Amino acid sequence: MRRLAFSTIELVVTLTIVSLVMAIAAPRLASLRDHAAVRAATMDVGALFSRARELAMTRRQPVAVVLDSLAGTVELRSNATSLGRRGVRRLYGVAIVANRDSVVYDPRGLGYGLSNLTVTLRRGSFVDTLRMSRLGRVRW
Repeated sequence: MRRLAFSTIELVVTLTIVSLVMAIAAPRLASLRDHAAVRAATMDVGALFSRARELAMTRRQPVAVVLDSLAGTVELRSNATSLGRRGVRRLYGVAIVANRDSVVYDPRGLGYGLSNLTVTLRRGSFVDTLRMSRLGRVRW
């Protein structure tokens, strides 16, 4: 006699095993997603600070980095014109908090309002912090 299908017991056992594995793996996958989003947002914000410093030295004019915690954006401005805007909350789903709302790089690349600047990025249980020195160096 040939068997063409699975029995009900085989299907129930298989579905039970799959559901147990998913119940164990799902929180871990969500945690990994949060960690990756925070890390990517941290790298992106750090790159924006580096870009602002580079633009200030290249253009020989001040460039401001404006941090908007409510909107979750980081914007580069020079002479009242926007050089670029990054929606960190929209792109990565990450909340951004900073102890200052803006920083200005002068044409020599030195940052004003930058000493002891910390930018905290958070999603779920993962938190990452950027610290900037007055010379424009970014550490995390």
